[in-house]
Amino acid sequence: MTSPDVTNPAGVDAATLRDLLTTSRGLRILDVRTPGEFETAHIPGAYNVPLDLLREHRTELRAHLDDQVVLVCRSGARAAQAGQTLAEVGLPNVKILDGGMLAWQHTDAPVNRGRTRWDLERQVRLVAGIIVLSSVLGSLLVPGLQWVAALMGAGLTAAALTNACAMGMLLAKLPYNRGTASCDLTTIVGQLRDTRSRP
Repeated sequence: MTSPDVTNPAGVDAATLRDLLTTSRGLRILDVRTPGEFETAHIPGAYNVPLDLLREHRTELRAHLDDQVVLVCRSGARAAQAGQTLAEVGLPNVKILDGGMLAWQHTDAPVNRGRTRWDLERQVRLVAGIIVLSSVLGSLLVPGLQWVAALMGAGLTAAALTNACAMGMLLAKLPYNRGTASCDLTTIVGQLRDTRSRP
């Protein structure tokens, strides 16, 4: 008999999560996208805990998460990273929404919508494309500038292999991605406590 892999939490599909939301008491949905992405569309009742904040304050958050937790992002990559982070601090009941918000919306599940913003992955593609195109075209005037495009390609390759994107982490800190709601540790812990104290 094999023991479960605690560093790679199990997945849950959108249909199962919909059932869990109606039948499971104490289920917490943590959306690890940027506040801007969260404001655009999120699962009703989800808490916005951006990945960088979750990583930095995993121990403090762990103290307020002893129920079942389902992690959500756009497609599942950031949620998988968050799942590994929470598993490393001993949170036992962590699951990841397979396919993320894309899968959730594909099933016509309920979504709270706000101001539309580009998701982080789309922003990364735009910035990377601009850098590559500019450096290739610029190399016609400034020899050697094409190496910037090569460096960008190397960076994108590293991001794919490590499943961590440095450009995405930088873009997440821009005001555009911060949203209008307060998304800091004190606010998130307060929300988690308020929900736990309700009957």
